[in-house]
Amino acid sequence: MGKLVAVSYVTLDGVFEEPAWSGPYFNDELGAWQERNLDEADALLLGRRTYEGFKAAWPQMEATTGEFGKRMNSMPKYVATTSLTEPEWNATFLQGEVADAVAKLKTEPGTLLLNGSADLLNHLTRHNLVDEYRIMVYPVVVGEGRKLWHEGTKIALKLADTWTTTTGVEVSTYVPA
Repeated sequence: MGKLVAVSYVTLDGVFEEPAWSGPYFNDELGAWQERNLDEADALLLGRRTYEGFKAAWPQMEATTGEFGKRMNSMPKYVATTSLTEPEWNATFLQGEVADAVAKLKTEPGTLLLNGSADLLNHLTRHNLVDEYRIMVYPVVVGEGRKLWHEGTKIALKLADTWTTTTGVEVSTYVPA
């Protein structure tokens, strides 16, 4: 997949987990933006926890999410896991060292979309495999929770695009500097 694009939700204090805090700020603007992200992707790249959460939720949501849900359920998924053994939901489990497996995927044409999966994002960032970071910063501070960026993850980025929704979510796209 020639290009790896990472999309993340994050609070002002850097928390990404359990994004129920995003609900009041999510609107049609973000929905359309997320739809464009999915439409340009040829496959999803997910960590195990995100895969399990998505796999449990999306098949039941297809009726209410229309074409987005159909696309989410039908597209190929590559999953970084060492504990799961039976791929489901159009998934292929990555074999061997994750960075090597993703580097191999990137030799093929197309776009690979990484949603959530902070551990995987940090690992791939440390291996210089992420081509674009699309980060939604929500105007909320939650005070606790898992941070998007792990201690020791370092990268210099260049702002490629930014815009703000009517609900105050700042959507920024960064590329490695």
